[in-house]
Amino acid sequence: MGNRPAAKRRVLLWLSVLCLALGVLLAWQAQAQKAPSESGVALAMTIDDAIGPAIDDYFQRGLEEAEAREAELVVVQLDTPGGLDASMRAMIRAMLGSPVPVALYVSPAGARAASAGTYLLYASHVAAMAPATHLGSATPVQLGGGGLPGLGEPDPEAEPPAQEAAPEDADDAAPEGGATADEAAAEPGDPAPAKRRGETAMERKVLEDAVAYIRSLAERHGRNADWAEQAVREAVNLTARDALERNVIEVVARDLDDLLAQLDGRSVVMDDGERVLATAGLTVERFDPDWRTKLLAVITNPNVAYFLMIIGFYGLIFELSNPGSLVPGTIGIISLLLALFAFQVLPVNYAGLALILVGLGLIVGEALMPSFGILGIGGIVAFVIGSVILMDADTLNISLPMIGGIALLAAGLMLWAMTRFIGLRRRPPRTGQEELVGSEARVLDDFTGQGHVRLMGERWRARSHVPLARGQSVRVTAVDGLTLEVEPLASTP
Repeated sequence: MGNRPAAKRRVLLWLSVLCLALGVLLAWQAQAQKAPSESGVALAMTIDDAIGPAIDDYFQRGLEEAEAREAELVVVQLDTPGGLDASMRAMIRAMLGSPVPVALYVSPAGARAASAGTYLLYASHVAAMAPATHLGSATPVQLGGGGLPGLGEPDPEAEPPAQEAAPEDADDAAPEGGATADEAAAEPGDPAPAKRRGETAMERKVLEDAVAYIRSLAERHGRNADWAEQAVREAVNLTARDALERNVIEVVARDLDDLLAQLDGRSVVMDDGERVLATAGLTVERFDPDWRTKLLAVITNPNVAYFLMIIGFYGLIFELSNPGSLVPGTIGIISLLLALFAFQVLPVNYAGLALILVGLGLIVGEALMPSFGILGIGGIVAFVIGSVILMDADTLNISLPMIGGIALLAAGLMLWAMTRFIGLRRRPPRTGQEELVGSEARVLDDFTGQGHVRLMGERWRARSHVPLARGQSVRVTAVDGLTLEVEPLASTP
């Protein structure tokens, strides 16, 4: 027994040394990755999923990594079906303000840059595609695919706005330079484009905003703005060869080496002016998504996010319906915060911070109101997930060993508290009638059936199924009001 505290101290010491060694190893690896190469560097990234908060976080970290490594170029191999508008715009803002040129390369063969991917391609400093790829279908839609809640369809009997009404002589009324894409595509006798689409006022506002946005990106880099508008209004698509011929992209390349060879000497438009690329002989270094990005991508998957939102709402409803059950409330609040992060309602830093605060609150709640572990376990889960989300935030950069160490410390404290509570439950009672059961008493008079015993200095009425003699030791088996049920411990002296 005496060696147990020393053994515990040795275990804690070795755990501390292990955590310290892990932190030093991770720091050394990070420093080795950031060490600039003697030759020029092209940082290659891969986006092969829907655009969301996880991809946005990965992309912006890649731009920061390229700036830290003093890279000459960032090449993003893109294959996406689209994604969230908020994440796409955040990526575009980061790309336009990046001091390192960004080349978006739709590859490999069979890949696509649909919807949000088209906007990203137009915003990039260099737009490139591999053969057998395509882009387009950039019409904005609501998350569920329908209209906005609360906005009905336009009144079919209402007259269209004056600026959208089709005049009798459309050719004479058309301004010099041609009509818009919708007007050009309309057949004689068709209704006005807006009414033909059955758009609501909100949908028209979203559509016009998207058109202006992609046209501004096209004009910045001298690309085909008319086709960009057509991709938004009519969801048209282009193959790689057609995109090159129509000045939507600059390069069609077979692979990454072919792309770098074609980009050498090309002039691109940066935030501070034009720059000539020198890509000959660049060393390609990969910056692939890590485990954190993959985990966040799973959470931000639309199906998973929707499921988390449902679990969150029902968990809170069940907790409010049955106060004190704790399990649905704990699961509900964690799921709801993750769903809000996935739907980009909460930014990555606020979502992580909220989960950390919820986790700490649940751990404190476990200490103040024992719940057989559900609050503590839920608190640790929320704390770890929140820390992972917050790990690479710009203002709060938290290291992985510190997250693991604090989580292990919190789990150890919770385990110690639970073992203490279990030990207290196993201790014999110290007060009340329960304390009397199992106690030893002494018979005061010979009796059969009912008599008196002395217990803890007090005289008690006792009942026994066997004859008892004076001075005999008995054990209390039950308490019936003020009468003790006893049984003999030893034979009569």
